[in-house]
Amino acid sequence: VQLQACGGGLVQPGGALRLSCVVSGGTLEDHAIGWFRQAPGKEREAVSSISRHGVTYYADSVKGRFSISRDGAKSTVYLQMNGLKHEDTAVYSCAARRTRYSGSDLLLPRTYDHWGQGTQVTVSS
Repeated sequence: VQLQACGGGLVQPGGALRLSCVVSGGTLEDHAIGWFRQAPGKEREAVSSISRHGVTYYADSVKGRFSISRDGAKSTVYLQMNGLKHEDTAVYSCAARRTRYSGSDLLLPRTYDHWGQGTQVTVSS
């Protein structure tokens, strides 16, 4: 499975971006997908995930602002980010795991065995 994240950029506080994670070599019907981010000098942290069954999870820091969705026909998982804050600045990456599991461990990086390169999101005025 290969993953490619895109859609990052520079946005002002309060703005919005939509990230895309394009999956190839596998289907979303078989895989859980997670979004993670890493800011300079900080550890990687979970943002959101979606199971093969469509169960979604969000980190507390993004609940109510971010939304994860998927389009099976396009093999793409989206992360809609609204109300962006300075602290959302990071490199965002997506990851995949072929699994039937739909529990909250989908927010843990160790759950995933395929990772794509990240896309930079910078929130600045």
